[in-house]
Amino acid sequence: MFEVFKKLDWFFKHYWKRYTFAIISLIIASAIGLIPPKLVGYAIDHIQFETLTMQLLVTLIVGYLCLIVVHYAISFLWDYTLFGGAVILERWIRSRLMDHFLKMTPTFYGRNKTGDLMARSTNDLKAIAQTAGFGILTLVDSTTFMFMLIAVMGFTISWKLTLAALIPLPIMAIVMNKYGAAIHARFTKAQAAFGNMNNEVLESIRGVRVIRAFVQEKQDAKRFKEMTEDVYDKNIAVAKIDALFEPTMKILVGLSYTIGLGYGALLVFENQITLGDLVTFNVYLGMLIWPMFAVGELINVLQRGNASLDRVNETMNYVADVQNPENPKTVASVDTIDFDDLSFSYPETETNQLSNISLQVKKGQTIGIVGKTGAGKTTLFKLMLRQYPGINGKIKYSGQKIEDISLEQIRNWIGYVPQDQMMFSKTIRENIQFGKEDATDQEIYRVMELAHFLDDIKQLPNGLDTQVGESGVTLSGGQKQRVALARAFIKKPEVLILDDSMSAVDGKTEAKIIEHLRQERKNKTTFIAAHRMSAVTHADHIIVLENGKIVEEGTHDQLMKIGGWYKEQYEQQQMGNDEEVIS
Repeated sequence: MFEVFKKLDWFFKHYWKRYTFAIISLIIASAIGLIPPKLVGYAIDHIQFETLTMQLLVTLIVGYLCLIVVHYAISFLWDYTLFGGAVILERWIRSRLMDHFLKMTPTFYGRNKTGDLMARSTNDLKAIAQTAGFGILTLVDSTTFMFMLIAVMGFTISWKLTLAALIPLPIMAIVMNKYGAAIHARFTKAQAAFGNMNNEVLESIRGVRVIRAFVQEKQDAKRFKEMTEDVYDKNIAVAKIDALFEPTMKILVGLSYTIGLGYGALLVFENQITLGDLVTFNVYLGMLIWPMFAVGELINVLQRGNASLDRVNETMNYVADVQNPENPKTVASVDTIDFDDLSFSYPETETNQLSNISLQVKKGQTIGIVGKTGAGKTTLFKLMLRQYPGINGKIKYSGQKIEDISLEQIRNWIGYVPQDQMMFSKTIRENIQFGKEDATDQEIYRVMELAHFLDDIKQLPNGLDTQVGESGVTLSGGQKQRVALARAFIKKPEVLILDDSMSAVDGKTEAKIIEHLRQERKNKTTFIAAHRMSAVTHADHIIVLENGKIVEEGTHDQLMKIGGWYKEQYEQQQMGNDEEVIS
């Protein structure tokens, strides 16, 4: 049960001063809280024996008020310090999780659903933070405070009465242990169900247009209802065990009260304790209710925290498939890019997505890559970004193997515009500044001109300050592509990769963007993958991929002379363009 504290020892060691102060303050506050009942018993005895004077009464009242003030001040200090530490822990782990997510490769995200990762970043972190706050409180109160109470009851009143009143404690320990094991198992299942539900909601929101287009609203609502019912059932299972804690504790505490009151009255009649002692003892029994409850709460909190920490650690312990080299080599600039007999298959697949790719690219060249859907164009670009391990063959930048260069340097060189553009839920200005944080409006307007987006920006309600909405929902497909292009252009990368990133714009707009690209990217390397041959006709070298292999290569004129797949596609597309013009 206490293994969760061992798993968090790295945090407690770092903040040992904070937690030492909080625990000592909590113990002092608890000790001060033991004095008032003694004052009440003392006063009652003086009243019983008619020895209470006004001076003594005033002294007792003033002392009682002073204790209240001191207790309040110390309680504030331990509360602020202890629960402040819990907030720090939550922030720390959340930051570490975010750093971990940013380092992960596509393989990680293929194996972990977004909804589950969100659940681990929210609900599970709350449960862990509660362990470092409320868990420490219940641990101290269920041990130190309880023993202090028992010691005061035994030494200052009667050990016989104290031991008799504590007979229910062993029963409580056995029952709480069983409840704790059940809580751990059921809470783990409930959190997993919550993660699955999160994922379903995310997919439904992202795909709402598709759901409506296929009139699947009722079916999606039905699926969501089934998911929520599953989450509900699993959380009810947790709640059923949780609900057993309080009544069990009340029965055991009530039993202690019955023993204390009955046996205590007998001891008063036998003159072994005074009436004031009996009143004080029963006040202490009342104070003992919380430490006894704290035992149950401690088990509950620790089991939830342990289950959540296991889930978070499972994520944190995932080692990235692609690691930085121990001694990275520095490359000043990308003068050449070499693909030497490159072959690759995705993890957990046996079929090669790329086979025997050999190509040399010199600085300043534009490389066109075409082929059928699934031919391997995007895979080639992902390997250039070093997103996957397990490459057979070599990729070299300026003669250095890609594995010997740091990931940061590789990705700083490259401006990548993928097929599916990601728009952040911010303004257009902020989305473009993602490529260059300190970019001025003048620079932004320049790259928007290159991306042929100036006319569009004038039509938007707030210009550059227009909010694009969730994943760019307020922009059309073509607008999103051009904002993504502007974001890559403003970075001025040494290597620009356009992965079918103009598929949603019309032919005239594409031609203007290509012309701007040719002027802007002189002496810089550019890769363009496209399904429209017109996007690559100007390229210095064009390769045609089929089933991951290069089946044709050369300039546009050379490929037209070969008379293969490239020529066939180009002529078909040209005929289609002519028909559009005629119509």
